[in-house]
Amino acid sequence: MPAYPHKKNGFKAPLPWLAAVVVLAALVALPVVVVAGNLLVPSGGIWTHLAETVLGSYIGNSIILMIGVGAGVALGGVGTAWLVTMCRFPFSRVLEWALLLPMAMPAYVVAYTYTGLLDYSGPVQGALRALMGWTSARDYWFPEIRSLGGAVTVMVMVLYPYVYILARAAFLEQSVCVLEASRTLGRGPWRAFSQVALPLARPAVMAGIALALMETLNDFGTVHYFAVDTFTTGIYRTWLGMGEPAVAAQLGAVLMIFVAGLIALERWSRGGAKSHHTTSRYRRLPRIALPGWRGGLALAFSLLPVLLGFVIPAAMLAWWTFQVGLAASFGGDFTRLAGNSLILALVAGLAAVAVAVVLAYAQRLHPRPLIRLAVRVASLGYAVPGSVIAVGIMVPLVALDRSIARTIEGWTGASPGLLLTGTIFALIYAYLVRFLAVSANTVEASLAKVTPSLEAAARTLGCGTVSALRRVHLPIIKGSLLSAVLLVFVDVMKELPATLIMRPFNFDTLATRTFTLASDERLADAGAPALAIVLVGLVPVLLLSRAIAKSRPGEPS
Repeated sequence: MPAYPHKKNGFKAPLPWLAAVVVLAALVALPVVVVAGNLLVPSGGIWTHLAETVLGSYIGNSIILMIGVGAGVALGGVGTAWLVTMCRFPFSRVLEWALLLPMAMPAYVVAYTYTGLLDYSGPVQGALRALMGWTSARDYWFPEIRSLGGAVTVMVMVLYPYVYILARAAFLEQSVCVLEASRTLGRGPWRAFSQVALPLARPAVMAGIALALMETLNDFGTVHYFAVDTFTTGIYRTWLGMGEPAVAAQLGAVLMIFVAGLIALERWSRGGAKSHHTTSRYRRLPRIALPGWRGGLALAFSLLPVLLGFVIPAAMLAWWTFQVGLAASFGGDFTRLAGNSLILALVAGLAAVAVAVVLAYAQRLHPRPLIRLAVRVASLGYAVPGSVIAVGIMVPLVALDRSIARTIEGWTGASPGLLLTGTIFALIYAYLVRFLAVSANTVEASLAKVTPSLEAAARTLGCGTVSALRRVHLPIIKGSLLSAVLLVFVDVMKELPATLIMRPFNFDTLATRTFTLASDERLADAGAPALAIVLVGLVPVLLLSRAIAKSRPGEPS
């Protein structure tokens, strides 16, 4: 009979599972270790040059972005979540899921659409000049979209759903009794929200803000297109422009300090406070009716993020696509680009789920501190920006390639060139490190719902660990496995920084082609690949909306 989890219960965990977890955790941690280790590598004066010229702008712009985006997503996410959850006004039920739609929009795509819409040659300024009789930009003032303020605005439009999701889930889970008790103590709707509901939801809100800020630090397409210097643009410029991987890694290490600070701030904000619903009886949340102008104001506040973050950009992309022509937009290279994106996303999704199953099942078999630590380490990649992961992978791969080439050249007299660097393998590795946490959390939560009695029954029928996983666990959690594949699939379709740095030569995806066309100011030509990315991203958004709506017992779906 095979060995099983707990020594104290008479079972010993299988050694191959433990070894697999340690090896996988080490592979995921390798890029972070490499980046941190490069802090000790001499930079030959280049770091001093960066410190004297652009490092201050990298730090300052990153901080301003974080402050602006943090404030914006908190206001938009919490305000809309409270309104659609606790209030009744026109179209509030529709807005419950519509407010998630901007999640399907990559920030860089929204940046391109608003540039085409609001730039000097765009339709908005053109209409203003025709209406007012202005002849040049000197005749009037118009806010510059390609600016730090523009970058903050664009990121708020697409990142507020991170706060909205978690805040809405927290409001749905709150006790009606607590809210009613606050009303009996003289608290009106506003004070009940600000003094009771919001403090109870603070951990969820802070977690959403932290996620949004991590995505802000990871963003490359928006800040690069708007000419805003941040750490991600600095890493890209230092690596590919100056050919200095060590300095790029050092910039990545500074960026990781920002990320670590965000994680520490989110953990600190939780404190030791905990709140629990002390009864298994759930009542439907009492929705506050907002008649007249109050309902109109609530509708306008909730509808504005959907219009700005999804409807207007999607309409602009569709207009560009039809303007260029369907045959030209979806013909030619589009099929090849879509094929490259789909293959990468599918392989990365399947690989991430396979690794997640190994990690989660090993932790289930042997829930000891070492295994839990290894699983946590393997799930940290999502907190690390894609540009940092790319540099952390490329540095050791280049060294390994050179070592292999020297060895083969010594044997054969001919150099094979680079075997691993700039290959699909390296790119999939980067995706795996970056998005493993997405699949790992889904698989771990699903496995936790499988009762241990099923494992015991499988053991009595002679199943080993692998057989029990294949014949018992995987069939039960196959729905969650498909969801995990889908989530990673969509994230890979949108990923830009790691793909730009690590893609093979002359290999493009929908995301990189959109970036290239937009950088060449061919915004209309970028419409079709950008629209394809958005349409793929809609699928998990709609599934997520349905899951949130069902999260509170007794609530109609």
